[in-house]
Amino acid sequence: MIPIGALARQARCKIETIRFYEKIGVLAKPGRSAGGHRMYRPAHVERLNFIRRARELGFTLDQVRALLRLSDERDRPCIEVKSVAEMHFTEVCAKIEDLVSMQRTLTDLINQCDAGDGTDCALLEALSRHLPDIT
Repeated sequence: MIPIGALARQARCKIETIRFYEKIGVLAKPGRSAGGHRMYRPAHVERLNFIRRARELGFTLDQVRALLRLSDERDRPCIEVKSVAEMHFTEVCAKIEDLVSMQRTLTDLINQCDAGDGTDCALLEALSRHLPDIT
């Protein structure tokens, strides 16, 4: 059994994050010491590492919940896990496309700016008129 500070260090996250995950139900509430302190088991470390890695990959909390449920129910077919991952992958690809489009638009706007000493700024005027579609 380990206290919350040790869990935070082992899982490389903040104590507030652990409490938040407990509050929303993705991390089981731990037992308590005689003094009332939270005391965690190795299973908490493993689950918190799972959550942290999934979040680092950009999975939403709802997707993390789904993955945890599937992880807890090991008799479920792997295709369900793949489905969650594929859906997330599609979302990531769409975000990348949006970012590339935003990059092109910003490059165009920056290139319109001659960065002179005058008070007229083509970039500000372009933003005032309208921002070109980025999709």
